[in-house]
Amino acid sequence: MPYEYIAIVMFMGMMAMLLSGQRVFAGIGFVAVVAAIALWGDRGGYDIAFTSAIKLMNWYPMLTLPMFVWMGYVMSETRLADDLYRMFHVWFGPIPGGLAIGTILLMVLVSAMNGLSVAGLAIGATIALPELLKRGYDKRMVTGIIQGGSSLGILVPPSIVLVLYAMIARQPVGQLWLAGVFPGLLMAGFFLLYVVIRCGLNPKMGPPLSREELATITWSERIRLLRAGVLPVVIFASMMGPFVLGYVSLVESSVIGATIATFVAIAKRRLTKQVWETCVVNTLGVSCMFMWILLAALAFGAVFDGLGAVRAIESFFLEDLGLGPWTILILMQVSFLVMGMFLDDTAMLVIVAPLYIPLVAKLDLGMPPGDVLIWYGVLYTITCQVAYITPPFGYNLFLMRAMAPDQVSLGDIYRSIVPITGIMLLTLAVIILFPEIALWLPHQVYGQ
Repeated sequence: MPYEYIAIVMFMGMMAMLLSGQRVFAGIGFVAVVAAIALWGDRGGYDIAFTSAIKLMNWYPMLTLPMFVWMGYVMSETRLADDLYRMFHVWFGPIPGGLAIGTILLMVLVSAMNGLSVAGLAIGATIALPELLKRGYDKRMVTGIIQGGSSLGILVPPSIVLVLYAMIARQPVGQLWLAGVFPGLLMAGFFLLYVVIRCGLNPKMGPPLSREELATITWSERIRLLRAGVLPVVIFASMMGPFVLGYVSLVESSVIGATIATFVAIAKRRLTKQVWETCVVNTLGVSCMFMWILLAALAFGAVFDGLGAVRAIESFFLEDLGLGPWTILILMQVSFLVMGMFLDDTAMLVIVAPLYIPLVAKLDLGMPPGDVLIWYGVLYTITCQVAYITPPFGYNLFLMRAMAPDQVSLGDIYRSIVPITGIMLLTLAVIILFPEIALWLPHQVYGQ
């Protein structure tokens, strides 16, 4: 059987395993090992899996994964964001839609401290959402912005998804993190504009605080609450500043952030034994899940590369079909959006990474290959954000349903993400049209 057909059978077998409900790492790893043994015998097949495991264990930046996951769970479980939300409540409450604006800013700051979507969603759904509903805010609008805002955690640094992309694409994590800064802020800005426009046209969707309540808030309390906003800035600056300036490595930077977050929780006397156990167990579970998925992805990619499938696909798109580079790029993003309706971000990455990343590097998009892969990492991450909130199997949709009050139905949650998805796609289009939005900061910091 020609190698091209074997690659197609492998891909279809992997999709069948995933659609049958198997765990991502089990489905991908099983197909990879069975194909390797069938092609190269017992010794060759086992060697591929073993080599992939050693490669993963030798990848030093992988140590950042448990650090950032731990930091996110400490922020969520110790409710360090409560004071932060109270600060936004006091300072932005007097204007129409002000609490929704404060919620988006809260999501941005939380994202800059954890690198995960789930931690931001937990904070937004348990702290901000009940308060917004009690104040008479439109439930669909606020449910949508909490889901969209929480997804910023996988785009702005320290993004765990970009760490995984960096390993598979063999690109510097630091440059990918910096490339996500301005696109993340741009998307957050679009969210803010969305709230301002909707509440400006219909103030009943986001009523401001009453004069009576404002009168009870003293200026001394407002100034005191500003200190709550210092915490995320200190954690982010202490973690990213030395790294960007070259004083510490990526792993050391993650340890600094996790350590400061832990000490702050201890100082506030919120890191109880129960919270400690919850954070440890959840961090271990998430870290092991990512490790298994990466191990399976590396094995699958090694077999695919050995078959020459990547070169065959490059020849098919670039020579046989004769498609232009921008057409191929747009088709890739459309395929991500379709897969995102059924798969999570990590599954999408490990399925298409062996195919798409080498092909993207070959496309003539008017920029150096290194820049293309950094820029494409941002495009991939934005499509992951869309996947997080896209029916029928959007990850954030089900998490929101589990954490939202009873008055918010699943239908409300589904309808709430329609404008948010439009904003994310608008951001994606802007980054495609203006790659320098993502590439300018890495160029400035790394002097490229």
